Amino acid sequence: MDGNGRWALQRQLPRPDGHRQGVVNIQRVVKILARRGVSVVTLFAFSTENWNRPAPEVDALMTIMAEEIEPQTQQLHEGGVRLIHLGDPDPLNPLLRHAVAEAQQRTLENSAVTLNIAFNYGGRDEILRAVRRIIADDLPPEQVDEALFSRYLYTDGCPDPDLIIRTGGEQRISNFLLWQAAYSEYYHTPVLWPDLDEVELGLALDAYSQRQRRFGALNASDNTSQE
Repeated sequence: MDGNGRWALQRQLPRPDGHRQGVVNIQRVVKILARRGVSVVTLFAFSTENWNRPAPEVDALMTIMAEEIEPQTQQLHEGGVRLIHLGDPDPLNPLLRHAVAEAQQRTLENSAVTLNIAFNYGGRDEILRAVRRIIADDLPPEQVDEALFSRYLYTDGCPDPDLIIRTGGEQRISNFLLWQAAYSEYYHTPVLWPDLDEVELGLALDAYSQRQRRFGALNASDNTSQE
């Protein structure tokens, strides 16, 4: 969800105003993707590295999260969206941890769309936690395959992402779903997250539909000999 701060600065607004507008855009994006047949959406809202931002901005982000989680959850719940938190809840304050747990419980039976919110999430941290849990469970090495390892990740039960959209013109992975994104398709756009709309999402999905996904293999049409 890149570009919230730049969106605000372009309008001579405080950066927190951009983050608030970014939260508002969640509803629009989820509704658009649902209409296009997307059943699982993952939003990268706050990374484990974002704690290194200036304290006033981190405090503002936490305040926005605390203020918006209940009304946002209610709207999503009414739309049949199931909420899942990806990340470590321990560093969050107790009230916010409770609100996150309550949002997941309230939407548990919804099935229209699954919305993963990656908050205090980092791909490397997720992998290390999975390794530690496997070691703690004293599993024999020969039992540890990709399927088992995936069950120890935050995304257990969710499919790997087919398409990752990076807003704000950024060209890097930024520690997002490092294991799960091994064969994801990427779409980079200069559009800032608060401005991400139906037109740009349509372009992203149309671009994805033109990709040939080989997963390291060759399609039959590619397997031609040349003399």
